[in-house]
Amino acid sequence: MNYLESLEYLDELSTFGTKLGLGRIKQLVTYLDNPQTRYKTIHITGTNGKGSTSSMLSSILTTSNIKTGLYISPHLVSYTERIQIDGNPISEEDFADCISAVKTFVDKMVEDGEESPTQFEVITAAAFLYFAINKVEYAVIEVGLGGLLDSTNVVKPEVSVITNVAFEHAHLCGGTLEGIAEHKAGIIKDGVPVVTAAKDIPLDIINQTAEEKNADIFIANNDFSAMFVNFDGQYQELKFSSELLGVNFNYKLKLLGDHQIENSSLAIMTASILGNNDERITRENIIDGLALAKWPARFEVFNFDGQICIVDGAHNPAGMMILRQNLDKYYPNEKRVILLGILKDKDIDTMLIDLLRDDDEIVITTPNSERKASPEYIASKISNHRVETFNNMQEALTLARQWAGKDKVLCITGSLYLTGELRNILVNEA
Repeated sequence: MNYLESLEYLDELSTFGTKLGLGRIKQLVTYLDNPQTRYKTIHITGTNGKGSTSSMLSSILTTSNIKTGLYISPHLVSYTERIQIDGNPISEEDFADCISAVKTFVDKMVEDGEESPTQFEVITAAAFLYFAINKVEYAVIEVGLGGLLDSTNVVKPEVSVITNVAFEHAHLCGGTLEGIAEHKAGIIKDGVPVVTAAKDIPLDIINQTAEEKNADIFIANNDFSAMFVNFDGQYQELKFSSELLGVNFNYKLKLLGDHQIENSSLAIMTASILGNNDERITRENIIDGLALAKWPARFEVFNFDGQICIVDGAHNPAGMMILRQNLDKYYPNEKRVILLGILKDKDIDTMLIDLLRDDDEIVITTPNSERKASPEYIASKISNHRVETFNNMQEALTLARQWAGKDKVLCITGSLYLTGELRNILVNEA
């Protein structure tokens, strides 16, 4: 199976949709001789920030001269982005080989009358296998959806991280905020420390689960915190402090936004816990790793000879609220052009309320997904703004850049399916 054939196979599996449950993945990794047990893992979930936190932690470990795997989802442009070692995506050849190896056992399961694993389960098993083959020491594993019944939840991590809990995917996670929190708390394992930035009712549920599992819990803005110090035009300068750890130090972060301050504090606290048993993870390596951390399409700023383009994969109300806060913080006086594409199963009304200012100009197009909302449908929800719609995202980008010129900030957002493709166009131009 070559790379294109592996993508065709994964596309076939997508017809099975999202099916939560651990039975299929447990059978699959058993056939593969449980590759996820051959290295240490850090398991990360949360409504927002889990990808950024995963990337920061991976960078810290790699900078500590530790061979580190990183498993994330979704991808922006290529499936190979989901499986990385020391910041380098898996090659297309290796990706195809791992998918092919997993397919052998998927076929056996189906032949034996068992339920077929889903696309995400197959990719997860392939990632576990790739990390084992390449003998990583640690793997940072990002949850796909929820936690309790997510296919990544067959790992026994060194630390469990729950960034935050907001109202998303409720139909798959119990229908309530409490249900969502219970699913996130489902990654907590017996005796494994937990680091979290959850608040209010979700924190109560996570606390209760940690107590039941005899797991130490470390809570942001209680046991540790980070604060903004300065912005030099490229990096945020931040300060981490923890009375519990007896530390207080400054560090720099290229990832912008107030939410990244909290995300980075989670990464630091997690790395500090790991450092208790691994002397390679020092404060110096934590600081250096954070300065090198990258997370594409998360308030990522491009400057084209004075034209500012911001790419941000905000795809739910919480993400949109954070994006609006960051636009107001870093570009408070500039007028804005918003290039937008949203999936139809999202809370579009709330996302628009959270994002838009009265004087924003809006270009709407379609993400490359079967779940896309039509530009006309989104436009029907917007009044008293200058709005244009396109089915072709390249044409939408061209007009949005014309509207923005050098006097306005262009912000591309709404879906990772959209921001990934348009970011690729911008990167090729830069």
